[in-house]
Amino acid sequence: MHHRARTRAPRAAPAPPVEHDADVLAGFLSDAAHVPGGYTSGVTFPDSEDAVSAAVAGAGSVLPIGAQSSLTGGATPRGELLLSTRRLTAIGALSDDTIDVGAGVSLAELHRHLAVRHMIYPPAPTYEGAFVGGTIATNAAGAGTFKYGSTRDWVSALTVVLANGEILDIERGQTLADDGAFEVILAAGARVHISVPSYRMPAVRKLSAGYFARPGMDLVDLFVGSEGTLAVIVSARLRVIARPLRYVALIRCADETQALSVTGALRREAGEAWHGNGPLDIAAIEYMDRNSLATVPDHAFERAGVQRPRDASVLLLVQIETGLEAAKGSAALERLATVLAAQRVADDPHLAEPSDARAAERLIELREAVPASVNAAVSATKARVHPDIQKTAGDMIVPFERLADSIALYRRAFADRHLDHAIWGHVSDGNLHPNVLPRSLDDVRRGEEAIVEIARGVLAMGGAPLAEHGVGRSRIKQRLLNEMYGEAGIEQMRAVKRALDPTWKLAPGVLFPAPSNAA
Repeated sequence: MHHRARTRAPRAAPAPPVEHDADVLAGFLSDAAHVPGGYTSGVTFPDSEDAVSAAVAGAGSVLPIGAQSSLTGGATPRGELLLSTRRLTAIGALSDDTIDVGAGVSLAELHRHLAVRHMIYPPAPTYEGAFVGGTIATNAAGAGTFKYGSTRDWVSALTVVLANGEILDIERGQTLADDGAFEVILAAGARVHISVPSYRMPAVRKLSAGYFARPGMDLVDLFVGSEGTLAVIVSARLRVIARPLRYVALIRCADETQALSVTGALRREAGEAWHGNGPLDIAAIEYMDRNSLATVPDHAFERAGVQRPRDASVLLLVQIETGLEAAKGSAALERLATVLAAQRVADDPHLAEPSDARAAERLIELREAVPASVNAAVSATKARVHPDIQKTAGDMIVPFERLADSIALYRRAFADRHLDHAIWGHVSDGNLHPNVLPRSLDDVRRGEEAIVEIARGVLAMGGAPLAEHGVGRSRIKQRLLNEMYGEAGIEQMRAVKRALDPTWKLAPGVLFPAPSNAA
């Protein structure tokens, strides 16, 4: 264990062909953020680490992309050669509690592969079309972060290609920062000094906000969450666990106050269960406010077999795990009933049992209908009112004890600007998504003002305004990154970038603007 790592030269391989056909390229010009103006001269599809190396070494600038499910514009090209990881699809055999996977393996394929072996990869975000490499590049997180943490906690090893085309293999626990720095020794013997940034990251459950920095940190963690700016992720070793039995419960709360009280009670029960002192093992609690539920079409409720809630009702979607023993389910459900009665919840929860995967899936689909419906509403307004209207939303996380304060802040910032809005998200770990429901282009401008005000308030609460979606090329998110660390912190990130990518070849303009003199 030391602070030095050595690269290796790739085996000689021709650069993979580059596709220039305009009809093919048209499908690669935007990501899930739908930021307009994407353009590229070509896309290449390497199928091995050596092909990735050859493509990177021979290019002037490269934008690594996976499923292009980014919500930040980080996978929308601005003239770079697109390097698609979709052919890096190898999946190795399970070895104890780890599995080796290529960067282009989708979460859906990983889950199918693990399911037949009765295993799961817990930190995966909800969108199953995402590629493993992209989730690592953004330190993605999902509903289960409350219990299981984010992607970073589950990456045991990485193989990456640096900007010069050399390959770096990193295993967790083998290369740790010493005296605030790493050293990478290149194949020809040159030494690259990398100073770990000195800014302090917020102590929150999930964070996707620039380069990870901590005294004595692991080199693996420098690349997790770096959004393709330091290297191209080729493959990873991921930790996996045996698949637990799971109940899914949909709970109707009379209002926001009751919903937060129920969430607090369930979090306490989870803490007891994790220490062996209770049966109610909660993996995740999802929150949907009345405004977000109002955007969801009736058929989504009908499909889930749930009546649309009325008045000020709030829904909580709770995932309850019972390990591998079905007998523990009765005790967990009895305890859940006791907790809900103590919280004066009027209705019985709508419950899907471990044996009814379809019912559980439909309840989860109802939750996923919330962001889909809000996005559809924004798109409809864009088409009807003005083409520059876009999604304006926050990705905020606070310590749970400040959650009620944060929601009050969100609503006040929007109300002061007369903005319609909706709030939903991962309430069990304090990560909610306040979204503007724009009626005009001016609502977008005022919404961005509100998001900046909210971000400053969240930072003052010990939280962060960049929890799980990353930064990308989003103008507003890059501004929030600056709010977090200041210009001095951004310059420390640039120094890391310059050390590993001195010509600014990889994903230029992602996380922070490229310098004017970058090649």
